[in-house]
Amino acid sequence: MEEENHELLLPLVEEENICLPLPINVVSKYWNIDLPMAEAIESTKKYSGFNGSILIEGIELAERHGLSCKIIHSSLNELKKIIDLGIPPIVILPGIPEITQHASVITGYDEVEKTILHYIQKGNQEGEQQEGAIPQDIFEKEWSEEGKLLIILAPSDILSSIDIKNDSNEKSNRLCLIYEKQNILKNSTEALESLKRALELDGNNSTALNLFGGMLNAQKSSDCVKYYEKCIEINDKSYLAFNGLGNFYLKTEQFEKAENYYTKAIEINSKRSAKIYKNRAYLRQQQNNNSGAKDDLKNYLKYYPKAPDRGIIEQAIREL
Repeated sequence: MEEENHELLLPLVEEENICLPLPINVVSKYWNIDLPMAEAIESTKKYSGFNGSILIEGIELAERHGLSCKIIHSSLNELKKIIDLGIPPIVILPGIPEITQHASVITGYDEVEKTILHYIQKGNQEGEQQEGAIPQDIFEKEWSEEGKLLIILAPSDILSSIDIKNDSNEKSNRLCLIYEKQNILKNSTEALESLKRALELDGNNSTALNLFGGMLNAQKSSDCVKYYEKCIEINDKSYLAFNGLGNFYLKTEQFEKAENYYTKAIEINSKRSAKIYKNRAYLRQQQNNNSGAKDDLKNYLKYYPKAPDRGIIEQAIREL
């Protein structure tokens, strides 16, 4: 019996911009829509000095040129269903150390090998699309850290024909991306309103809860704790919420609590952030756990080999 094919062939794309992230450009070209880079470059002028990518800018650009979008908290089964409908979904995954998150286009899955296939920017020597394979259990674990956030970008007639389980929280999720944009622009009032509205629409939106907790944490408000804790109630794999609680308790010198939450974050993903080890090293040293602090500083350098403070950290390791 012939095996079912669960792979999509996507175009090779190299052009990207902070306002036209690669995943948006790839999926748009898959639908035969060439998004104007000049328009993206014009939008970029608002973000002087910013080096990341702004997903909502790319999404809105695609929408202006004929595509529709839904942003949902999804599931592995739903992701596979979307692929089998011929739609390449975009997922939000943890970033490499010192990059909070990244978006990735999923091109297929292999039920025999139990892998999820994702788009790789460079083609092979023949110029054909390459795919990276992630073991399904690892993919699901990492995707869970971001609340299994998924972006569907497609023509409106195709998008409207899909039966999406968590369709009702789409507007709330979109407001989270708008918040991030406003936050980058330092439009604090608009950013706050976006998050408030997101939580009014869906008080159980783990993404919005974590972002609101982060905003309050930056303001040194203890109210951040209840938002982080509610986020964790909904998504107990939320690395960012555990890390946020660790940061809050570190700032308020509640070292035992800080260590507890940092440790929980590290248990979820030990490679996601180098800085978390540096923070935990400090509070362990404050609690006279020099051995633990030394191990953490070694891990900090392991995951951030080009750390600008490498010399200082190496000296600290020698002295512990």
